[in-house]
Amino acid sequence: MGVRGLHGFVASSCPHVCTVVNFKELAERHRSQHPGGTPTIVVDAMCCLRYWYTPESWVCGGQWREYYSSLREFVRTFTAVGIKLIFFFDGMVEQSKRDEWVKRRLKNNREIAKIFHYIKSRREQPGRNMFFIPSGLALFTRFALKALGQETLCSLQEADYEVASYGFQNNCLGILGEDTDYLIYDTCPYFSISELSLDSLDTVMLCREKLCQSLGLRLADLPLLACLLGNDVIPEGMFESFRYKCLTSYASVRESCDRKGNVILAVADHISKVLRLHQGEKKLEEMLPLGPNKALFYKGVASYLLPGQKSPWFIQKPEDVVTLDKQVLSMSSDPESKQEFPMCMDSESKQKLSVGTDPEFNLEAPMCTNTEVKQEDPVNVGPEAKHQVTVVLDPEILKVARAQHVQAESYLVYSVMSSGEVECSNSLEDATDQALPSQAFVYRPVRQRVYSLLLGGGGGGSSTGPAVKEWFVYSGNPLRQPDLVRPLQMNIPGGTPSLRQLWLSQEPGIQAQRLDTLLACFDLSSSREELQAVERPFQALCCLLVYLFVQVDTLCLEDLHAFIAQALCLQGKPTMELADLQLDHIDPRAVQLATLLVRGLTTLVLVNGACGSPWEMADFMPWHLFDGKLFHQKYLQSEKGYTAEVLVEQNRSHVTRFHTLKSVVCKACGKESRPIVSRRHWRPHHAGSRQYEPDQWRRY
Repeated sequence: MGVRGLHGFVASSCPHVCTVVNFKELAERHRSQHPGGTPTIVVDAMCCLRYWYTPESWVCGGQWREYYSSLREFVRTFTAVGIKLIFFFDGMVEQSKRDEWVKRRLKNNREIAKIFHYIKSRREQPGRNMFFIPSGLALFTRFALKALGQETLCSLQEADYEVASYGFQNNCLGILGEDTDYLIYDTCPYFSISELSLDSLDTVMLCREKLCQSLGLRLADLPLLACLLGNDVIPEGMFESFRYKCLTSYASVRESCDRKGNVILAVADHISKVLRLHQGEKKLEEMLPLGPNKALFYKGVASYLLPGQKSPWFIQKPEDVVTLDKQVLSMSSDPESKQEFPMCMDSESKQKLSVGTDPEFNLEAPMCTNTEVKQEDPVNVGPEAKHQVTVVLDPEILKVARAQHVQAESYLVYSVMSSGEVECSNSLEDATDQALPSQAFVYRPVRQRVYSLLLGGGGGGSSTGPAVKEWFVYSGNPLRQPDLVRPLQMNIPGGTPSLRQLWLSQEPGIQAQRLDTLLACFDLSSSREELQAVERPFQALCCLLVYLFVQVDTLCLEDLHAFIAQALCLQGKPTMELADLQLDHIDPRAVQLATLLVRGLTTLVLVNGACGSPWEMADFMPWHLFDGKLFHQKYLQSEKGYTAEVLVEQNRSHVTRFHTLKSVVCKACGKESRPIVSRRHWRPHHAGSRQYEPDQWRRY
């Protein structure tokens, strides 16, 4: 993340850039300098997930109770010294950063393959050096923090820009994260999450002024340096030959620095001694070998300019503007004050951020607010992709979707409605196990029905509505282009209600309509009565289990027993007891089953939000329904043929509930002609299990 090579350079060659500070002392100083003000830290939550996830077990699907306790302790520690925290999460992947996103996902695939190889060969979890965050961690962290009373926001572009803007505009104490881009932005101080000691509240502050002194640069030069070195917008290889020329002509090569460090010094030296001679007189493309990449380069530099800031490297002309992708850089970071809608608005509302670029490099993507929006799919994936569709969206509904997105109250809904493009990162899935399909395929029919609901699908069995671009990671997907996924028609008794009804209506009976719509997304309308009879929070779990077992015919009765038993035993179990739980060994199939369930819970968040929240979000938060190690224990016990009484730890009330929940799931699956049988009954004639080929799942 951030600027290539800068983190290592600062650590090895400029240690004085890093200063140990104490948050309690900084907060006291801030209060004395700003009487009546509250010291506020803006947290880049995506950078902090690895730090926050302290439980020892991570391959089994997540120790969610332990994780929730870890977050609570984090919040409590800062609150105790009077520091307010504001958390930002990534809400969108900008088009200019898609290549970098793909590159990281493919790298993660290789890491996951090594994890499964280790599990199969050693039957245990790898060490922390191979740590991979549990599926759904970012999404559920949002809801955990909100449950803990914290202000939690989801970005409308890459979170680092909004974090830096918020800190800059609100006189914040600083930014807490782990991204060298925060050394480039001219904003409030930047603190390292990886160096934070929660016990003492000591951490390291990285000072951009000291970095400039070391490099002989000014603060306004740092965006130029970042782009010449390579970052998430500018590929590292784009200026490789330029950097080599800088290095060969650099006279002050340090023996104490490695090659990357000397390259940074050489490029900084070129900026200060060569380029600055013509600053304000020549355009950047006259001084640098930008070639066909000049628009991208200008965009990269402009991406570091916060509201009201200008770059001396752009020849100033008051009429010149630049906007990034389809997301306008608003002059305010207050979510309520941003008036832009990426997909629709009136041409009179066009907003532009003046950064004084040459008109030739105006990257403006005009935005309109009329309700009829035409989308053109530029991805060349055959004739189907070359369609142009019209989406008619209600501006009031889009405004509601946007507000819920910004307040981190929904998942993917606004992305579908505003850009028709969504993504899902890596999951702990075994690419060599063809008996279990990827979660991307298992839940795709649900997403397709949600797309129909949000975008207004056509009639018949297959919708002719606009395709949604899905960047979902699964085995065999090179991610060179998105999958074009068509909406799928829903069958709801009485017809599909409008979003205005589902989201805004207060009429009697609307809650029942919302539930009907949710069940229709899972194609489980016929099981409404059975599911409604189930007590909270197991209603949502049963819905998910019925859907899973209907979709995946290699799941067996032992799997169902394990899922139900762990959910029941989790209720009332102390967090420390869960933490102390020891497993005989790790089973790779159980790891993948846990992934399927947790990704199902994230899908429930999407569906529930799209349907107007017929269920409370708390009902499918994993700390109420799932614990990775506990599930793994029940899976291993169930595989050995343990009875229901033993699985639920001889708890009589749990035994009764166990049989009730099992009966509900089996009856609902029976309606779909899907009997759930013991593995012992079908093993001989399921040799090798069902083979799932990606292509058979891709075409709906």
